[in-house]
Amino acid sequence: MPVTAAYRPDPRFQALGPDFADVVRPAAFPACKPRYLNLRAAATVGLEALTEAEWKAHFWAFEPLPRNQDQALAMRYHGHQFRVYNPDLGDGRGFLFAQLREAGSDRLLDLGTKGSGQTPWSRSGDGRLTLKGGLREVLATTMLEALGVPTSRSFALYETGEALERNDEPSPTRAAVLTRLSFSHIRFGTFQRFAALDRRDLIEVLLRHVLETYFPDLLDAPNPGAALLDAVVHRSARLTAGWMTAGFVHGVLNTDNMNINGESFDYGPWRFLPRNDPNFVAAYFDHGGLYSFGRQPEAVFWNLRQLAGALTLVGEAQPLVDALNLFGGAYRAELARAMADRLGLRRASWDEDVDLANAAFRALAEGGEPLRWEPFFFDWFCGAASEGRALAGPRAQLYSGEHFTAFRELIARREPERPERLSHPYFGRHEPQEMLIDEVEALWAAIADRDDWTPFEAKLSAVEEARQAWDLSP
Repeated sequence: MPVTAAYRPDPRFQALGPDFADVVRPAAFPACKPRYLNLRAAATVGLEALTEAEWKAHFWAFEPLPRNQDQALAMRYHGHQFRVYNPDLGDGRGFLFAQLREAGSDRLLDLGTKGSGQTPWSRSGDGRLTLKGGLREVLATTMLEALGVPTSRSFALYETGEALERNDEPSPTRAAVLTRLSFSHIRFGTFQRFAALDRRDLIEVLLRHVLETYFPDLLDAPNPGAALLDAVVHRSARLTAGWMTAGFVHGVLNTDNMNINGESFDYGPWRFLPRNDPNFVAAYFDHGGLYSFGRQPEAVFWNLRQLAGALTLVGEAQPLVDALNLFGGAYRAELARAMADRLGLRRASWDEDVDLANAAFRALAEGGEPLRWEPFFFDWFCGAASEGRALAGPRAQLYSGEHFTAFRELIARREPERPERLSHPYFGRHEPQEMLIDEVEALWAAIADRDDWTPFEAKLSAVEEARQAWDLSP
């Protein structure tokens, strides 16, 4: 297999042993149709030179990568699902396939699967993924990455030739297997499992592994559990702020869907906001709005409390409480910074950035039904440098109203960050790229009705153009 010098396998999780994961076999699929291969992500881990046959061998048949993990591992964890504790979780339709270092940053990344077959944790499930579900995850991760939100990256999507029965979409429906590149699959629920089993010894092993692997600068901390929680609190605050400025609703913020590195992953019934609405929900089954857009910060904090509870088995409670109490301030600071970044403005003092964030949210709210979320940021990117463009565009009349006076006066006093980005052809268009549910359904309809992948591929190309224009990547 041709690999570059950037390919650096480092399979660490398997050394933890059978208390942490179960060895599983990938499903044998009847057909192999490549639908999405992320060559840009592959280049970051030294796999860009794979041939078509090698992509198929490793990401459809899941033959082990050289010098990497030699067996697929279904990871064990518990979790709160809609705040009800569930001890019957674990990787029910996926596994950890490989671990390798990222070029440049040296981060340890996971290649994990979704839809790769049954495991001991499948319960009554078939271990499969619908093709529509795979397509939706590719779209979500591509858009979030373009908007600078910490996210897993969809790596490979293969249609597998199976027909699946589902109760929430027309069936039979087509099947797929997805591989994602993620900054750890260790969840809050991984710690919760050992706490529920009263296995302090295994929490200590897991804590040591996490610190050595992801937070080596914290190894000598006097209270390792509290030091880890502090780091997770700040990373989770940054992630949540990213969702809120992107207008993204994850939909299912259970403790098994949050990882210790503050990266968004495992996308189910996600949505992007059409317009500002704190009560907007993504999941049709979220009847009480527990994970609505406006409640996401509170949901993340609740989940952090559950992680803290698990860590009380290996440390004193008060330092963990102190770390938890940092979330509110960390989130407000991250939200202010994220809003400055989304508006293409140079970061200023904390107070000034908070004022900017408040003004932007007020403008979005006062814009009402006519003002969609993403066009607002498109129109005012780089602040006053875009005023002429905004006031000549399709929302000019709205922006000329008194509701936007305070916002326009505030951004007029702010310096743009890299205003040369406005010369990108993307900002010469009338409308930005969005990822609203009607368009997602239309992309799927073209595939389901006539197997036409052209609109899907065109959408990915358009979002890639937007990513390059925004240049918001951390």
